Amino acid sequence: MNNNKAMKGSDITIKCLENEGVETLFAYPGGFSLELHQSLQDSSIRVILPRHEQGGAFAACGYARATGKAGACMATSGPGATNLLTGIADAYMDSIPLVCVTGQVPSTMIGKNVFQETDIIGMTRPIIKHSYLVLKAQDLPRIIKEAFHLAVSGRPGPVIVDIPKNVQQEICEVDFNPKLEFNAYKSHFDFTKDEITKLKKMISASKRPCIYAGGGIITAEASDELRKFAESYNIPVTTTLMGVGCFPEDNPLSLKWLGMHGTVYANNAANESDLLLAFGARFDDRVTGDPKTFAVGAKIVHVDIDRSEINKNKPADLGIVADIKEVLHELNKEPIHQDYSAWHEQINDWKEEFPLMYKEKLGSVQPQYVMEKLCEMTNGEAIIVPGVGQHQMWAAQYYNYTFPRQLLTSGGLGSMGFGLPAAMGAKVARPDKLVINIDGDGSFQMNIQELGTLHAEQINIKMIILNNQHLGMVAQWEDRFYNSKRGNTVMKNERVDRPYPDFVTIASGYAIPGREVYKREDLESAIKEMLETEGPYILDIHTGYEEHVLPMIPPGKDYKAIINE
Repeated sequence: MNNNKAMKGSDITIKCLENEGVETLFAYPGGFSLELHQSLQDSSIRVILPRHEQGGAFAACGYARATGKAGACMATSGPGATNLLTGIADAYMDSIPLVCVTGQVPSTMIGKNVFQETDIIGMTRPIIKHSYLVLKAQDLPRIIKEAFHLAVSGRPGPVIVDIPKNVQQEICEVDFNPKLEFNAYKSHFDFTKDEITKLKKMISASKRPCIYAGGGIITAEASDELRKFAESYNIPVTTTLMGVGCFPEDNPLSLKWLGMHGTVYANNAANESDLLLAFGARFDDRVTGDPKTFAVGAKIVHVDIDRSEINKNKPADLGIVADIKEVLHELNKEPIHQDYSAWHEQINDWKEEFPLMYKEKLGSVQPQYVMEKLCEMTNGEAIIVPGVGQHQMWAAQYYNYTFPRQLLTSGGLGSMGFGLPAAMGAKVARPDKLVINIDGDGSFQMNIQELGTLHAEQINIKMIILNNQHLGMVAQWEDRFYNSKRGNTVMKNERVDRPYPDFVTIASGYAIPGREVYKREDLESAIKEMLETEGPYILDIHTGYEEHVLPMIPPGKDYKAIINE
């Protein structure tokens, strides 16, 4: 790295990333990011080369989800930048801090449709928190410092820094300690004593309260405060999919998660409560269905760091714009412990009547059983990173989550191809943890090339494919709502006399070992082999297409229409 006062823009950029604490950068080079990669060769930053820019963006998301720090990725202009789009949208939908640096054509050529020019600023505008087109190298320290501050503060999200090649090559002197100045951005909001008093009065008047906790609890690092609040106030807790792990599921007050494929008892409790405490959640449609039919008899308290979320999807009787950790800390000072015995008895009845369950089929390696056995053999301590589809729901239902950032999943965007690269990023961030990618055969193939990154970078994740030879969730909808008429949802190749493709053989081409499982009695030894094998390992478990994810609330229906069989 050039230590003189006058530095190239590319060197300045990398120095700024170092100053922001970036230790790992998922970066794929190209003609208009070449200068940046040259500067990285003299940097302390570990550069991980994904095999596709989308894999790099998802890996950076996985890194951020596992740590709460901003994930960082880099790509060249044009197709390199556009390949980041899905990962950026994923981060935006789930409020994940992400800083994406993109190379750009020289500033004098912008707008002329030159080779590999795309307007990445314009393309990403609806799915980012903020963006910068850098026109002077002297601005780099301020812009990169602002980018990281914006990504992690308030409601987190992705930020783009687009750097033309001539700016990367420009030589100038800079101040690496710029002052941050934001004219219209506010990331912290103070609540009032009156709001806390009103909230506590609502709790005192309640007979059937329920906490509805979302990903905001995890973002705010407020899990301990939530547990203390729930236990001291004696209030049951359900979470969103993004909030899974923010409240331990082995706690008697836990209802697991609610929504379309959530537990019956969680949906019943939220909808039949007389006070719903929405903490760091956004009332998304997969939880509420039609908001007009959701929790119709309940008073709604909504606490969120983002003012725009209050009253957006569901009107609140009390809306508080604040950091949920600070609100819970204040509420925990003088807790109101009430008996609620009738309410808890009702919830326990629902738990007994409607547990998560499936009909055991002798010999079959059912996906629910796989997750139960995996939870047992890992003591419920692994970080689970699923793709998107049926396997994602089974992973969320049948593994027991007890700590935050344990289930890392694409929630709002629901992007297939997320699982493998996100698990890769999570493992890089948390080398001390067992990280397991749970995938489907469809989702896994969308970023299967990242097997190459795993081996080259010695990233020790374990991969389990729940292989049913279908695009399972779409096929389930076909079964339920389209008379099982298949519309391109079958992945099996009829010209091949075995499940297709052969994932274990593919993995061996990347020098990664693996094993197939067809029988239930072989599962335990296969998981044991996977866990004991050093380095990455793939377990292809052939479940067959027989299972539906249940419970299921049909689209457009309310919780009373939930399907259990």
